[in-house]
Amino acid sequence: MANPALTAAAVDAGATAWVLTSTALVFLMTAGLGFFYGGLVRDTNIINTMMMSVVSMGIVTLTWVVFGFSWAFGDNGSTGFGMFVGNFDYSLWMDLDMKMWGDSGLPALVFAAFQMTFAIISSAIISGSLVERMRFSAYCIMLALWSLLIYAPLCHWVWGPGGWIGEMGALDFAGGTVVHISSGVSGLVAGGILGPRRHVEKELGPANVPFVILGGCLLWFGWLGFNGGSALSVTDGVAARAVATTFVASGSSMLTWLALERVLKGKSTSVGASVGAVAGLVCITPAAGFVTPGWSIAIGALGAPWCFATVEIVNRINLVDDTLDAFGLHGSGGIAGAILTGIFAVEDGLIYTGSFLLLGKQIAGALAGVAFSAVGTAIIVGVMKLLLKLRIPEDQEAGGVDQHTHGESYHSPVKQYPKAKSSDVSESTEQPSETV
Repeated sequence: MANPALTAAAVDAGATAWVLTSTALVFLMTAGLGFFYGGLVRDTNIINTMMMSVVSMGIVTLTWVVFGFSWAFGDNGSTGFGMFVGNFDYSLWMDLDMKMWGDSGLPALVFAAFQMTFAIISSAIISGSLVERMRFSAYCIMLALWSLLIYAPLCHWVWGPGGWIGEMGALDFAGGTVVHISSGVSGLVAGGILGPRRHVEKELGPANVPFVILGGCLLWFGWLGFNGGSALSVTDGVAARAVATTFVASGSSMLTWLALERVLKGKSTSVGASVGAVAGLVCITPAAGFVTPGWSIAIGALGAPWCFATVEIVNRINLVDDTLDAFGLHGSGGIAGAILTGIFAVEDGLIYTGSFLLLGKQIAGALAGVAFSAVGTAIIVGVMKLLLKLRIPEDQEAGGVDQHTHGESYHSPVKQYPKAKSSDVSESTEQPSETV
C-alpha cells in the first residue's frame, strides 16, 4: 500500500523534531564506538580500528537506501515470505519522499533515516571481534553483505510488517535482538572463522584510556536518542520513560561493574566504568519503553554481572578471539536484556502477571536471533574465505595495521620543515638603525 502524501496537517511536529534529533544522536554513536574501540587496541592499530566504524557510515548508508530499508520494512504480507523479509517497494527510498510513514505522524524519510542509523552502528559493532587482523577491503565487503542479508531480514522479523517474531508477541523496544544479539553473535562467529590474533600483548593494556572514556560518554549520550527516539512519539510518555530508564540502568550497571572489579581484581578502573555503562545500555535497550525506572535499576544490576562473567569466560576459554568483547557486551547483553524484559515489562512481565508466557516468547525470539545471525554470518564469511584473503599478512599484523593499510599513524612523525636560506635569516635579523 502506498504511503499517504505528506501534508502539514498530517505531520506531528513534536514527534518529528524528536526523531530527527534522535537520528543525529544515534549517528554520533558510531563515532563514539570508534573512539571506544580505538582506545582499547595497540597504538599501531588505532586508525584502522576507528576506520572500521567510520566506513560503516558510508557503506551501510548506501546498502540501506538501495535495498536494506525495503527488505526490513516493506510489507510483503503476513504469511509466506512476508514473515521473513520485505519487498522492493522502497528500493532507492521510492515512495518515501514527501510521503508520510503510515499514520505515525512522521515523514517517511524521517523514519527511514532514523532506522538507517541503527543499521550503521549494528554493522560497526561487529568490528570489535575482528580488529587488528582482518583486511580492510574484506571487512568492507562483509559489512555490505551482512547489512543486507542478516540485519535487514532480522529487522523485518522483529519490527517489520508481518515479521514473525513481532507477530508472536516478543518485545524489543529499541534493538536488543535486532542490533545487539545480531552484531555480537555475528562478530563472535566471524572472529572464529578468521582466527585469533598472532600477537597479543594483554599485559600492556589499552593504548589510549581517554579515548575509551570519550567513546563511552558519546555512546551514553547518543543512546538517549537510540532508546528515546524509538518511541516515535512525545505525547504518550513512552519517550520520557525510555530516556529515564536508559539513564538509570546504565548508571546501575556502571557501579555494579566497578564493584565487581574492586572485589575480584583489586581495583576499579576507568575502562571498567565505561564498559560497565555500555553493558547497562545494551541490557536496557529491549526493555527501555516497557519497564519502570525503578525496575531498570535491577536490569542494570543484573545485566552487569551477566556481561562481566561472559567476558571473563570467553577470554579464559579462548576458543575465539573476541578482541574487544563485542559478544561479551552486545551479544550476551542483548540476550540478558531480552530475558529481563520478559520479567520486568509492565504489561505482561513475570513479576506483574505471574505468567511465563512473555518470558518464553522473549527467549524464543532471542534464540532465533542468535541462530539466524550465527548461521548466516558463518555462510557469508565462510564463502568469502574461499574466494579471497581475509587476514592481513603476519608481518603487517606484528608491525601494526595503520601504516600498511592506511599510510597513517596515530603518532605524528617528527616533521622536517625546510630550513630558511642563510641570506633570508641575516636579512630578518638585521635591525634598522634609528635616528636620534
